[in-house]
Amino acid sequence: MKKRHKQKLVILSIILFVMLNAPILFLFNSSEMLWGIPLIYVYFFMVWFSSSLLSFLIFKRFDE
Repeated sequence: MKKRHKQKLVILSIILFVMLNAPILFLFNSSEMLWGIPLIYVYFFMVWFSSSLLSFLIFKRFDE
């Protein structure tokens, strides 16, 4: 794996750290529901799913 692809993974990790940090999570900690699911759960799993998808694409596309 080339250095620039490792850099993409580091940037993804930093973004995940910020998005799953307490002050950002507290923004979604409310009693609102989306499709009957609390908003914080929807946010958490959407972040988790998108990070998994992005890391998969980085590994699949740039694996050398």
